[in-house]
Amino acid sequence: METAVKQSPAPAAKPSAAAYRNLAMATIGFGLTFWAWNLISPLSGAFKERLGLSSFEQSLLVAVPVLVGSLGRIPAGALTDKYGARLMFPLVSALTIIPVLLLIPAKDSYGAMLAVGFLLGLGGTTFAIGIPLVNSWFPPAQRGAALGVFGMGMGGVALSGYFTPRIAEHGDNLPFLVVAGALVVYAALAAVLVSDHPDRKVPTDSLAHRLGEAGRLRVTWELSMLYAIGFGGIVAFGVYLPTYLKTWYDLSPTDAGTKAAGFALVTVIFRPIGGWLSDRIHPALVTSAALGLAALMAIVQAFDPKLAPGGTIALLCMAAGLGTSSGSIFALVSQVTPQPKVGSVTGIVGAMGGLGGFVPPLVMGAIYSAKGSYSIGFMLLSDLALAGCVYAYGRMRNIRRDERPSGGSGPGRSGTG
Repeated sequence: METAVKQSPAPAAKPSAAAYRNLAMATIGFGLTFWAWNLISPLSGAFKERLGLSSFEQSLLVAVPVLVGSLGRIPAGALTDKYGARLMFPLVSALTIIPVLLLIPAKDSYGAMLAVGFLLGLGGTTFAIGIPLVNSWFPPAQRGAALGVFGMGMGGVALSGYFTPRIAEHGDNLPFLVVAGALVVYAALAAVLVSDHPDRKVPTDSLAHRLGEAGRLRVTWELSMLYAIGFGGIVAFGVYLPTYLKTWYDLSPTDAGTKAAGFALVTVIFRPIGGWLSDRIHPALVTSAALGLAALMAIVQAFDPKLAPGGTIALLCMAAGLGTSSGSIFALVSQVTPQPKVGSVTGIVGAMGGLGGFVPPLVMGAIYSAKGSYSIGFMLLSDLALAGCVYAYGRMRNIRRDERPSGGSGPGRSGTG
């Protein structure tokens, strides 16, 4: 009798040197453009005093780049599907230099600052460029960790919070000149070192058609809702935490920026942990646990504990939960989205995440102006995080790995890149 030979499974594909080069370039570019995107926030206290702004006007000034950068991810993601990150990364990085330099003549006018803040939102769109680039270069079993590493580029918010006010101490215009110079160097390097995967599938249909298809996927909006809570919370605290700490705990702008940078740093560290865990556990379970932790810590902070140690512990644990969830959610995006549509879906989901960060600073500013307290704002955050926790566990854990859920045009496997 012929004996059947049991074949061992093929070893998992290993990422190439080019994959790691593109991951490094995407992460650096994401970090630099996010620093540019967040230039106004660490200096918002100085702008408030210089221009005589109310709390709401200060919040609006901080929130405008977030809004534009969030909505801009939708076309940026679709354009990346079409033209590739090799063109889009250096192009968007170079264009971001313009509003960074325009902050210099605009800083003495509130209207001009709002207009430049609108243009500065361009820096927030690179997220939707990097996700499809990294996704295409790494095999499915390693995408969660790779996307988590790329997500560490949001540490640009921490860099901005820490370095921008310190650089400003040596000259009002110096932070803008330093960031503009860094973007010039990066754009030149990206034009040489960023490369699209040779097997990248270029869509032939129109941008509107691709966005329409992505918008018809049920999972696009489910993930958008979760990301609006997770990443939206990160963005909201990244841009508003300096103001909150300065107003409520009476910290100096430098101390407030330093502590806000610590919050952002924790989210940066835990984002790849969320992706790494999602390569081993269903990302919906990771998301549910992470948002549950964020909800609990928001309740603690709503009771206005002293900054040391209660408030610091609550805020840092909240940062860990939000950072973990933002990594696990995009691990799920990479598993359930066909490769040619990753940019389009990423654009929509990323936009909703950014929009999730646009509203809270306005709400927090308005609540403080009306009530003289931030507690209501933290309770609202806890309610949203708890809702996301329950939904991720109850619905999203039933989505099988590498399978598109109902609402799409049919079953399909996630592209391997």
